[in-house]
Order: sequence, then structure tokens, then C-alpha cells
Amino acid sequence: MRTDEGAAPATPSYVLVLTCPDGPGIVHAVSGVLAGAGGNITESQQYGDPGTGRFHLRVQVEVPLARDELAALLAPVAERFGMEWSLDVLGRPLRTLVLVSRAGHCLNDLLFRQRSGRLPVDVVGVVGNHRDLEPMAAAAGVPFTHVPVEAGGKEAAEARLLAMVGEHDVELVVLARYMQVLSDDLCRALHGRVINIHHSFLPSFKGARPYAQAHGRGVKLIGATAHYVTADLDEGPIIEQDVHRVDHASTEADMVGIGQDVEAQVLARAVRWHAEHRVLLDGHRTVVFR
Repeated sequence: MRTDEGAAPATPSYVLVLTCPDGPGIVHAVSGVLAGAGGNITESQQYGDPGTGRFHLRVQVEVPLARDELAALLAPVAERFGMEWSLDVLGRPLRTLVLVSRAGHCLNDLLFRQRSGRLPVDVVGVVGNHRDLEPMAAAAGVPFTHVPVEAGGKEAAEARLLAMVGEHDVELVVLARYMQVLSDDLCRALHGRVINIHHSFLPSFKGARPYAQAHGRGVKLIGATAHYVTADLDEGPIIEQDVHRVDHASTEADMVGIGQDVEAQVLARAVRWHAEHRVLLDGHRTVVFR
């Protein structure tokens, strides 16, 4: 098929990521398969972790083959080196479900970046344990589902969330200031597929009004951390962090505004890197090929 008169069809582009025990010959074997298939590598990043003995590789490649054909060629190499690997079409938006409560700054930012083509995700739905952000989702044309978490009803609410993940073929779940703790079972079911954002005052300022607590203690740095969700509360592998300096003249309102800006930016970067297959798990840490 020709894309327009006189123009040849574009060569398919893929992103290959892999993790395996470090050793000689890995890059040679992978690049050999790609070269043999007529591939042209357009980007390549690698890292061997001396602490864990694990090797990590991310490759973008143009190959005149269908994805399944290329995967079949790579499979023997993956088996030989004991690889955990994935192959995806470069730039394909990940089907994403966003969970929210009442604060809308992170959701608003994610939806804007998606609409403007700056975030390779397809937000298939927004789920809120409150209805506050339903108008924001509606304005963006994204379905909103109210899933309240009543006392004693957490298990039922999470069962509904997990059912939605399956029904909509969700590949990524983003907790955009979702003020509920996920159960151990849900964390295990969605391992490596849930990203959370929180202010970096934790664990120093827990509970309500963390920015008021920070202001009262004379905090000098406002920060945020995006990480994968695990059964260990707020201790999952970190993807991205950032800070902004404040001083004695900063009011509580200043700190809230600065904090929300940092949270939105850090979360957006983490989601983008994950969607671009730039984040590889390395035990309790991450390797991020930016």
C-alpha cells in the first residue's frame, strides 16, 4: 500500500527493551538479528549494573517486518540469554486509566499533554472515589466512573477497578493524587503497571495538610516523587523526582502552588518515560534511559 502517489510506505519502527544476566555477546547477538532482518538501529542505550549483575538494553529500530515476524527472530536469542523482554511499535500510545480523588492539577496536566500530542498515552477512562473531577474528564471527552470506597467496601471497589483494567485492556494505571492506599493483592496483580505521585515531604509530613505542616517547619525545598506502586507504601521503585527551592517569605499558598506544579511535571515525565519503554525495573531500583 502506498501512503500517497509516488511515495513508498514507511518502514515500521519498533522499540525493543530487555533485561538479563550480564555477560559477553548480548549486544552482538541482538544487533546481529536486527541487521540480518534488514534493520536500521536509530537509537540504542545500555547499562550493566555491577551491583545486581543485570544488563539492560533499549533499542529503537526500523525493520521491514511485521512485529510478530521480528519477535519470532528475536525469541531464540532471548531464550539463550535468559531475557525478560518486550517489543512494541514505536510511539504506540499505551491504554491508560487514571485514578483521582479531589485534587485536579495532575489530571488536568495529563489530559492537556495527551491532547497536545506530548504524551504517548490513550486515556481510556478516569476513575474517581469522589465526583469532583467528573466535569474535567467530561470536558476532555474522557469517560468518568465513580467508584466510591466506603467503609468496609474497599475489596469491592478494587474488584471493580481490576475488572475495568481487563475490560478496557488497560496497560498503565496512573494514580493522579488518588488518596487511597491500594491493597497488597491489587499491587501484585498490577505489578510494574501502576505509577503514583506524592509530595516528597513523606514520611516527615503525613496526614492532612502536608504543605501547612511544611510551612510551619520552615521547609526550604518543595519536592515530588513519581514511583511504581508496591505493597510497601510509598517505597516502590522511583522513576523521577524534582525539587523547587522556597524560603521564609513563601506562604502556605505559595507552597501549595509550587508543590502542585512540581507534582504535575514529575508525574508527566514518569508517565512519558514509561509509555516510551524507557524505564526498566532493576530490583528495587529503576534504570531510566532518557
